Amino acid sequence: MQTFVRIVEAGSLSAAAAQMGSTQPTVSRRLQVLERSLGVRLLQRSTHAMKLTEDGERCFERAKELLANWEAFEADLRGTGDEPEGSLRVIAPHAFGQSQLVEPLARFLRRYPRVTVEWLLHDDTQDFIANGIDCAIQIGEVSDPALVAIKLAEVPRIVVAAPSVLAGAPVPAHPSELAGLPWLALRTYYRNEVTLTHAASGETHRFAIRPRMSTDSLLALRHAAVLGLGAGVGSAWLLTEDLAQGRLIQLAPQWCAAPLPVYVVYPHARFYPARLRRFVEAMREAMPAVVGMRQREEAILRRP
Repeated sequence: MQTFVRIVEAGSLSAAAAQMGSTQPTVSRRLQVLERSLGVRLLQRSTHAMKLTEDGERCFERAKELLANWEAFEADLRGTGDEPEGSLRVIAPHAFGQSQLVEPLARFLRRYPRVTVEWLLHDDTQDFIANGIDCAIQIGEVSDPALVAIKLAEVPRIVVAAPSVLAGAPVPAHPSELAGLPWLALRTYYRNEVTLTHAASGETHRFAIRPRMSTDSLLALRHAAVLGLGAGVGSAWLLTEDLAQGRLIQLAPQWCAAPLPVYVVYPHARFYPARLRRFVEAMREAMPAVVGMRQREEAILRRP
């Protein structure tokens, strides 16, 4: 039944097999066993498509309910203190996920040795159901009402450039001095305009830019900035070492771009397995200590 649910959510037998770490013939055999035991056809398959039968649609909804109830039943019998187990499929942003979050993830895995994690790096929003995602670390506001979103921290953002960009001129102190510089755009958050806020007064200043280079990769923007291609707005945590080593300098240091919220998000459900609950707790504990993070202002955006 678990295999059947995964097939439907993944969209194909091969995709389900990949998510489960199994093979397509094994997944197909499990589906056939379930169909024989129920005495109904659950899926109509052709070379290019797969569709639930009427019985399959009914079975899919009941199967999800039964599996959730069974997990809750097991958790109740074992007690809340039992060690979490099973696999988590987690999405994290590329730059953040491969540097700042690997250490907290390692601590989580050492603490719960019976849990395994698929750590997948994507900067764009993923379909939780279709891709079998348990939860995601998301930077930026969460707009999907179908998701539980717990705010972990905020990412401060600053303006930086290589010393060569200034060509010996004094470091600009006000945003009005920045518009004439060559610019790098991070398309995910700004393209043709930058807005900065004064840290003490709250005054804002907005100016247009004509980027020499646009990218959707924070790592690419950092590298281009170090090479002197232009000024850019980036996450403070990523730029700390370059600033300390003098490869980059902070421009208009009393001004910054709006910080980006960091959330852990997951679909609403009536039951959450211990492995997911413990992972969320681990991220909430770890995030304030991550270099360059600002502690969250509120803990929970919405509850199930």
